[in-house]
Parts: sequence; C-alpha cells; structure tokens
Amino acid sequence: MTRGNFITLEGGEGTGKSTQIARLAEFLRPFASEVVVTREPGGSPGAEAIRALLVNGPAEKWSAQTETLLMYAARRDHIERVIEPSLARGAWVICDRFADSTRAYQGVAGGADPAMIRALEDHVLAGLSPNLTLVLDLPVDAGLARAQSRGEGEGRFESKGRAFHEALRQAFLDIAAREPERCHVIDAQGPIGDVAARIADAVKARFSL
Repeated sequence: MTRGNFITLEGGEGTGKSTQIARLAEFLRPFASEVVVTREPGGSPGAEAIRALLVNGPAEKWSAQTETLLMYAARRDHIERVIEPSLARGAWVICDRFADSTRAYQGVAGGADPAMIRALEDHVLAGLSPNLTLVLDLPVDAGLARAQSRGEGEGRFESKGRAFHEALRQAFLDIAAREPERCHVIDAQGPIGDVAARIADAVKARFSL
C-alpha cells in the first residue's frame, strides 16, 4: 500500500490554523481515500491528557525544559497511535502543530536547550517529517486579539507576553527560511476564503494535484 502524506500547519496564537485545517480537509477529500485531522499537543487519548497539563494554568507553571519533555511524551504517543498507523494505511494526515512548534515555543521563545530538543527529535520522531509544513503568518497583535476573542479557556501560552510572541513569530519564519523544500509561509491576513485559497494553491503545487 502506498504511504500517505503528512501535512502540518504551524504558526503563533490566533493565526487561524483550526479553521484552515477544516477547509484543507474538505479540499483534499476528493483526492484521498481518507483524511485524518489531528492536533498537538494531543491527538491521542494519552496525549490529550498531557495537553490538559500544558495549556491550562499560569504562564510560569512549567519551565521550557519541562514543557519540552511533556510535549515529546505526548508526541510519541500521538505518533504511535495515530500518525504512523494512518500514514501506513495510505491516509492524508493533517496536523495542527508538530515538532516545529516545540522548536519555536519551547526552544527559541522559551529558551530550552536546542541540543536537548534535537536529541528528543532524533529519538522520538525516528525520521518522521512532514511532507509539507504550512506556516500561517500574522502580526502578533492581530493573532493575540483573535486568540483572546475565542475564549476557549486554554490561554496559558497566550498569556506569556508580547516579547515571547514576537520571538515566536520570527522563529517560525526562520524555520521556514531554513527548510524551504518542506515549508511554505502563508499570509494569514484577510478573509478566511482568501487564506484557504492560498493554502490550496500551495498544496496543489507541492503534490501536483
């Protein structure tokens, strides 16, 4: 059986990833036997339990190093139980965040040791990498305003302060610049339909759809 394709969406708070993932899944369904939509941290029962620890509570609840370890514990369970089985049966997997978020949130913006993050990537990912990463880019103020208007109660990372979020935005742009063969930056400003069209164009170009 042909292995499936793995697409990740990355970006700061309020960039519209959840909305655009739903649009992207609908776009892909005519081309795919199965589309699996998932998220990080989370995506499997064990990883969702860890997510609850990470996204709730005060900003200072965990150090960046502890967050990194929790993220990778959740990620390994997610890979084992959802991502790899789905790819093995030929599904398209669309994931809201993946390893780039740990590099950006805990690494660049949070200050966790990059060597520790690389070591965890080597052991936990075991070579797994997205076929395409879409980096949704939005000015920090606009993104935080959107995020705060949702009122979903998972505001721990949103509360980390403007300097953190500016560093986060730049970290994602730097990742995309270093890995242009994998990453595509999407302007997340403007109407939802316009952003969805930009994403569809990037996916069509990458996979020759």
